[in-house]
Amino acid sequence: MSTRNTILITLILITAMGILGALTWDQLPDPMASHWNINDQVDGSTSKFWGVFMMPVMSLGMLALFLLIPSIDPLKANIAKFRPTFNVFILLLILFLGYLWALTILWNLGRTDFKMSLALLPALGLLFIFIGLLLRKSSRNWFIGIRTPWTLSSDQVWDETHRIGSVLFIASGILAVAGSLFGRLAFWFVFVPIIGSTIFLTIYSYVLYRRETRN
Repeated sequence: MSTRNTILITLILITAMGILGALTWDQLPDPMASHWNINDQVDGSTSKFWGVFMMPVMSLGMLALFLLIPSIDPLKANIAKFRPTFNVFILLLILFLGYLWALTILWNLGRTDFKMSLALLPALGLLFIFIGLLLRKSSRNWFIGIRTPWTLSSDQVWDETHRIGSVLFIASGILAVAGSLFGRLAFWFVFVPIIGSTIFLTIYSYVLYRRETRN
């Protein structure tokens, strides 16, 4: 996907969130439910203004950041190699945030006949799966990917760590999707694989670097 199309589509999505939020403003409570625990019970709230507009503002900020990163990275030539895939990731992330925003708005409009985890986890799992695909295509840079001191110091360590990381993130995404079917256990299907993968990849990159520098 081109950067121009990415900007256009994401701005349309963000604008749509703002317009729909304004249209439903009078029907929403103040404060609004904004957080759910692992039992799908509301355990946090926020003012109506932030409940409606925080996600669009956050999405706009993230879009600006992701557009800035490729221009300031000392290794921006490497980002250019996988820029189309990165652009798709930007779009999918904004779509995910928009979906989370829509679920929150629906709940606060009185549509409480669904479980937040059941609705959210499949989308989160698909996002993890695409991150896995992005990792496989990424080249060494300072902002996008598995950035440890050792991956940033070696193309070989970067490539091998991201090859394994791609598999682990795709597997974590599949588990997150499956976790939506297990109620209260869903938490473990999401966070244990991701945290475990992160710890493993950090150690793995160090081991690879030590092995490379000994040769």
